[in-house]
Amino acid sequence: MRWLVGWSSAATGVATGSSATGPAAGAQARAVLPVGAQLLWGDPDPLWAVGDWRPDEVRVVQADPETRLAVFGVCGATDDQLRVGLFAARGGALRHLTAWPGSYTAVVQVGRRITVTGDLAGARPVFHTPWAGGTAYATAALPLADLIEASLDVGHLAALLACPDVPEALGAGTPYEGVRRIPPGHALVLRGGTRDVTSYEPTTSLAVAAPQLAPEQAVDGVRDALVEAVRARLAGPRHAPDPDGLDGLDPGPVPGMGPAERRAARGGPAPGVGADLSGGSASGTLALLAAGLPGQPGRLGGHGERLLAVTFNDRATAGVQAHRDAELERARSIADNPRLHHVVVAAGEEALPYADLDSGPLTDEPGPSLTTAGRHRRRLLAGSADHFVGYGARQVLDAHPARLADLLMDRRRRHLLRPVTALAKADGPSAHSVLVPFTVYRAARKLARTPYPEGIADAARRLLERQFTDEPATGGAVDASLAALAWCRPGPAARWLTGEALAEVSVRLGEAATRSPAGGRPGERRARAALARQAADHRVFEQAAEVRNQRLHAPFLDNQVVLACRALPDTLRVQPGARAAVLRSVLAGAGVRDLPPGWGATSHLTHTAAVRAGLRGAVGDLVRLFDAPLLADAGLIEARVVRKALRAAAEGAPLPLDGIAELVSTELWLRRLVARRGTCWTGAEAPRQRAVAAGVVPRARLS
Repeated sequence: MRWLVGWSSAATGVATGSSATGPAAGAQARAVLPVGAQLLWGDPDPLWAVGDWRPDEVRVVQADPETRLAVFGVCGATDDQLRVGLFAARGGALRHLTAWPGSYTAVVQVGRRITVTGDLAGARPVFHTPWAGGTAYATAALPLADLIEASLDVGHLAALLACPDVPEALGAGTPYEGVRRIPPGHALVLRGGTRDVTSYEPTTSLAVAAPQLAPEQAVDGVRDALVEAVRARLAGPRHAPDPDGLDGLDPGPVPGMGPAERRAARGGPAPGVGADLSGGSASGTLALLAAGLPGQPGRLGGHGERLLAVTFNDRATAGVQAHRDAELERARSIADNPRLHHVVVAAGEEALPYADLDSGPLTDEPGPSLTTAGRHRRRLLAGSADHFVGYGARQVLDAHPARLADLLMDRRRRHLLRPVTALAKADGPSAHSVLVPFTVYRAARKLARTPYPEGIADAARRLLERQFTDEPATGGAVDASLAALAWCRPGPAARWLTGEALAEVSVRLGEAATRSPAGGRPGERRARAALARQAADHRVFEQAAEVRNQRLHAPFLDNQVVLACRALPDTLRVQPGARAAVLRSVLAGAGVRDLPPGWGATSHLTHTAAVRAGLRGAVGDLVRLFDAPLLADAGLIEARVVRKALRAAAEGAPLPLDGIAELVSTELWLRRLVARRGTCWTGAEAPRQRAVAAGVVPRARLS
């Protein structure tokens, strides 16, 4: 895991450390350092880079001894552009720091003023906590929790399970008491230890929609942003894994194993650049863009300039053979490109979700990807040192169902005809298909006429009354869309929480309804919340499935791409197949027009089949996991109820599988946190305790 950490104190000469003030505090503070840190600049407000950062991932430009900018991650800006951004930030203009291609965190120091920018999606969050009379900040929450010896925030864990995609329930909190997160699209500004969180996004009217671009112009903007995002990765130096950091060099020919299989067995990626190639539209677009751009997109040696494209072939899911074969055939057809070198990673029951849950690293926060990390790691091990993934495409390109209410607010009723007709056909012919368009229209109209505080208060009431009947259990398109037509709604795991936990989350929602009289447009707000949720899950996935010497790149979560996708008109988004159509236009503009039949088809069916198969195979281990769960010790669940739900889901009961994944992953995360040894800090004055004091989850006091 890689992170940066810094400090802003009220008194000059205090770098970091104890709660004392004055010269004595400064002497004690210098004995406190993050483990494995690289100091970028020192007193009085130091900044460190911690972890296995590559040399090209940490860039520092300086105008004078008190004016400097550090950029962490992949940034497509030149040194001159960084200097221009530094001068603009010195005058208070922060948007210049967030508009470059790539995925990065920028830290600006101007005198005693420190500015740390987050991203629009939330994939690169910034955390902060009061400490020693000032403020400590980092891009990971666990180090700050160690620094202040924080305990678990059980109320936040309850909100994360009850309403995972509702910002009003989560607030700015984290699983650690006292550690706060800045919202997406905001920056943390520190002045002499005092902190301020400010937005760098342009303000828009809450009453009417922003002026929308023409569809062709908006699609061109998405194409340009994606091309620049991919080019920013390709422009960097090629990286080859260090053989000294692996289990050993290639042992030579092994019967039945090629070079890729031998490398995967050793645990290291291939040199150069690669991409996922699942047969879907998002990963296929990135692979074709990376392979088609001028220069040297591919590997170092062996295959010349060809890009390594990796496809995962799951052989353990029965019943969806036709869909799986169709995905594999589309991937192979795309890989016919002469600049792609295709590798298919086949796996059986050992790679199903919920397999091998005993091993895995401790992530910064819990996330449902903990249940599938081992599965994805098999695919990533066959990838490259720099590997493109298509995460986030659905959230930035597709229309959230609540956007239908936005269209009604704009008096664009005729644009609802095609999406509601497609919904009527999605679940197949039935006796109620004729009523679907009217039902969806009525739900969208109700949402458009519901004030924001009233919608939040209704969700709080539903939690108290345990009303989860309209939560889609089987994933029907109509039921899912109707349930999503609300300002906010309970998450899939809420039905298994205790009444005490639900009451705590209900109080949080009630306070948010009173505190925020206006909430913008429902569709836009729900879409941003869904993107933030996906970005947070992707961050946990990166840490859980991390392969040594490998970097995952998700261009769809870049600021530049998110902004371009937000410019797409709602009338274009709500059309059936809009995401595939936009990406097809992006590829056509980049010179790629020959796509396989069925390109753009979704993969929900194969994913659900794999989850159910993994649940059936691991139900015994999962039931034992909840024999004495820490979640029950914290007062969030009743173990008996969850064990019953696990057995029922394994037998095929129509229960929300996403909710089960969230429960299991949170329990796993708690156990790994409790079993953790050591701390992120060293030195004579370093904190002696880690997060969750004494390694025990206290009995919840949700009040």
